[in-house]
Amino acid sequence: MSTVHSNRRSSMHRVNGVKRSTENARPLHRLGTVRRLQGLSRRAVARRMNVEVSAIKLQERATADMPLSRLYDWQRALQVPIAELLVEADDPLSPPVLKRAQLLRLMKTAMAMMEEARQASVRRMAQTLVEQLTEIMPELQEVTAWHRVGQRRRADELGQTAYRCLAEDVFIDRMD
Repeated sequence: MSTVHSNRRSSMHRVNGVKRSTENARPLHRLGTVRRLQGLSRRAVARRMNVEVSAIKLQERATADMPLSRLYDWQRALQVPIAELLVEADDPLSPPVLKRAQLLRLMKTAMAMMEEARQASVRRMAQTLVEQLTEIMPELQEVTAWHRVGQRRRADELGQTAYRCLAEDVFIDRMD
């Protein structure tokens, strides 16, 4: 349910427990930026927080004002220090968090290479890279390859819809 609050500076709307400003307000957090840097999709964060993807999208808006408990939920889902979520949008991430995000993306790529490689030499090289990354950061052991769902098709590929058969009565005009 949505309620409207107004003050002399801006009007606020409350949607799903999150206050949203209707005017240009200063950023309060950078949840979306950190999520993207961590290599997580909105769907993955929604699963971790046990909420709908639409709620994640609303909460990611930099001007969304939310309770501290919700920020702690984000902190657990993204596995970063809470201060990283509250820093002004112009400030870079702290070096440890930035390095973790970079290593996470590198591990996802190495795992994808290992899964997709057709040549044994490429698989061995990817396996060595995975082992070295795990040695640097043991928590990467749980990381999987990039998801294939949602990848763009090449121009010569058809989607699943092209292969599905439709019943004949789908095109019959029902106005008769």
